[in-house]
Order: sequence, then C-alpha cells, then structure tokens
Amino acid sequence: MAINDLADVFAAPTGYLTHALMLDPRRRVVGYRMSWHQPGANRSAGPAEQLKALADCLAEQLNPARKGWRLGRTSLFFDVTADPSLLASLQDLPQENVVLCIGPEDTTNDALPALQFMREHGFGLMLCRSAEPPPPGPLRELLTHFDVGAGDAELLERLVMEQEAGGSPLRLVVTKPVIEQPRPAASASNDATLQPESTLILQLMQMLQRNEDVRQIETALKHDAVLTYRLLRYINSPAIGPGVEIQSLRHAVTMLGYSPLFRWLALLLTTSNAASSAPFMTRKAITRGRAVELMGKGMLAPADADNLFVVGMFSLIDQLLGVPMEQVLAKVQLAESVQQAILTRGGVYGPFLALAESCEGDASKAARLSEDLFMSPGQVNAAQLAALVWSQDVGAAEAPY
Repeated sequence: MAINDLADVFAAPTGYLTHALMLDPRRRVVGYRMSWHQPGANRSAGPAEQLKALADCLAEQLNPARKGWRLGRTSLFFDVTADPSLLASLQDLPQENVVLCIGPEDTTNDALPALQFMREHGFGLMLCRSAEPPPPGPLRELLTHFDVGAGDAELLERLVMEQEAGGSPLRLVVTKPVIEQPRPAASASNDATLQPESTLILQLMQMLQRNEDVRQIETALKHDAVLTYRLLRYINSPAIGPGVEIQSLRHAVTMLGYSPLFRWLALLLTTSNAASSAPFMTRKAITRGRAVELMGKGMLAPADADNLFVVGMFSLIDQLLGVPMEQVLAKVQLAESVQQAILTRGGVYGPFLALAESCEGDASKAARLSEDLFMSPGQVNAAQLAALVWSQDVGAAEAPY
C-alpha cells in the first residue's frame, strides 16, 4: 500500500505521532515509546481522546485485520495514568506487545486495584521516573519493566546482578540513551579512526559516484572476501525475482545498476564499524533513512528515492562511524543537494530530513514542516510507521530488498 493511500487511515483527530527508542541494558532495541502531538487548535482533546487517536493510528498499520502484528517481539510503550478506562482505547493492539508507563504518583495503595486490572488484561507495566524499583510487595509483583533512564552504570550493574540471582524479574529499559559524539580527527585526511571495512565501502561508493568501470570495482572488492560475500548475499534476495541468482558483482550491476548498489553500500556502511557505535544507532539510521525516503515519495521524482534514503542514513553516519561528518563526506562525493541536506537541512531534500527528525522528538515542528511540504499528518504518520516495520524486517545487518 502506498503512503498516499494510507492518508485516510489517520483521519481524526488530527495529530502527529512520535517514536523514541526503548533499549535493553545492552543497548538493543526492545520497543518504541509512542506519543501523540496535536498542533494548535486541536490541543483541546483530553488524554483519553489522544490515546485513542494514537492507538487507532498504530493499529491500522501495525496490526491490520487478519495480518497479525508487524513488529514481531517489539513492544510499544505508552504513557498513561492508573485509569482502567483507558484500556478500551488499546483494544486493537496485542496486549502482549503493549507496555503501559506509569509514574510514582500512580503507585499508591489506592491505585493498586487499577494496576492489577491492567495486568490481568495482559498489558505490561513499567515504572518511570523513579530512582529505585519498589521494595518487594504488591506493587513490585505487578510491574514487568523498570525505567533506568540513561542507564547509570552502577544502578544497572546492581539490578542486573539481582536479576541473575533470581531476585528480580523486572525487565530493565533504557529510555534515555546517551549518544556519544564522534572523536575529532587530527586532520581531514586522517583515517586512523575508520575501520578497514568502512574505508573500503566508502571507496566503493566513491567509485560508483564516478561511474567507474565495473571491473575496477570488482578489483577493489577483492580486497575483502567477507564484504564480497555479504554484498552478493544481500543482492540475492527475493525482490530480484524467482529463478535469478546473481553470481558476481558484474552480473549484479548489470541487473540493478549503480544507484541500487550505492544504496546497498550505504546500508552496509551503517554496520561496518560496530566498535564505534551502539547497536541501536544502526536501527535508528536505517529507520530514519527509510522514513525520509517515504516522506518524499510522491512529492519528488522516483529517481530521488535513493538520494532521500542516503540523506536520512548519512545524517547519523558520523555517530555510527565515530568520526567527524566532514571526514566521511570527504571520502565520498555525494551530490551537492545531498550534502546540503545533511549539513544544513537545506535544499530540496533537507525539509524531509528535518521532518523525520522532528518525529523522533516532541513533534513541535512537525506541523509547520509538513505544511511547508504540503503533506497531511496522515502521510507523515504512515511514513513513520512503514519505516519502523521496514527496519524491523531489514534488521541491523540485512539488505532492504
């Protein structure tokens, strides 16, 4: 289903959903915290109405009738109060994949019956904004998750030890991951912080940008047998068509062309320097790249799709590789319009990147950005959710098609 066709799914009330990564102690993605932002005149709706609008939006694409839950074991987290009536808004989502987030104000003895009701209906419960899990007792027995914020090392170590000793069944969730900034290089030409595979991928991307002969690209690729294997495995995917098996890079380029190959290399680049980035950053980059691409679909020419995808992914490439953005961009001659979008959020692609980024935060700028692009909230929401599903299917080290 095309993004434009999904616009009718999110009819009323008007709003923009946002998503934030929820991680386990090893910084792996376990879910998304979903929120609903209503711009301007639509802010009169109460919490129940907003939750229902958000849940209806999610259920339509992530849990369509007769097709099942599209995010696998990934869960969705919602901020709620200890009000059992709110559960009616969530009835179209699989309870086993929904975690309700409550604060200390909803942990009084008077609130326990409501929390018990929520658990009896299969929903998970996460205590947020608390320095410590509650002591053993009725409340502790109802909780399934505990918010550890940014993941304080000392707190995490102690709670993990409790889990291993069988004293705590709580699942620990990092809700505010710290993203390390790239280490500055001594000079723009210093490659010391780049892994060899990253350097080779950037070299190949550069060769594709220069339209060099495929035989030269094959020669460069021979320097890394593992990368050659991974690339051919990616290209031998069902999307190529039944009965078509690609045996060499030359055959792949003949079948696909340089542009899709450049896209695959961009995806490989996100996983080429695992020592410098947390696992969740790869998922974030893949999701953002796909979201930017889908937001531009129908607005720009089909030929712009690969550039939109690269814009979204490369906007995080410095954090993925642990090197300054300028050093990465110096290694691959991206189009001026792509570089402008990455560096300044300007040009033809920049507004789509800015919109995708807004949907990862508080969405305060989403309405203005989408209106400037003549996009409806439904189109923006559909692009986000389709990107989440796509990145789930792709995984951290799989090809897009």
